[in-house]
Amino acid sequence: MPRSAKCRRVCQMPAHCRFAPEQPAHGEAVELTVEEYEAVRLMDYLGLNQEEAAAQMEVARTTVQRIYAQARRKLAVFLVEGRPLQIGGGSYALCPQESCRGCGRPCGRCDSQHGKEASS
Repeated sequence: MPRSAKCRRVCQMPAHCRFAPEQPAHGEAVELTVEEYEAVRLMDYLGLNQEEAAAQMEVARTTVQRIYAQARRKLAVFLVEGRPLQIGGGSYALCPQESCRGCGRPCGRCDSQHGKEASS
C-alpha cells in the first residue's frame, strides 16, 4: 500500500508558472513542483535555514533538504540546458490562514485541502 504524502504547507503559490529562454532548447519542460518552489522561496528568497523552512512547511528537516535538492537540480537543468521551466503539481496544502500572505512565518496547521498529486 503506497504511503500518503504528508501535508507540505505552501503559503504562497507562484505568481508565474512558466519560464523559457529566448531560444529554448528542444526537449520537455523541466517540471518544478509547488512544494519545490516553496522550498526555494523560503530558503533562497526569504533566507530561512532548513530547520525554519521545515517548520514552515510542516515536514522534517531531512524532507525539506531532499525537496530543496531536487528543486536545485531541476533549476540547474533549466539554466544549463535552456529547457522551458513549468511550476505545478505536487502534494501540498495551501495555508488556510488568509492573513498568511506567504511571509514565511508559521501561521497555523494545514487543513486537508491538498493540491494536485504529482505523477513523479
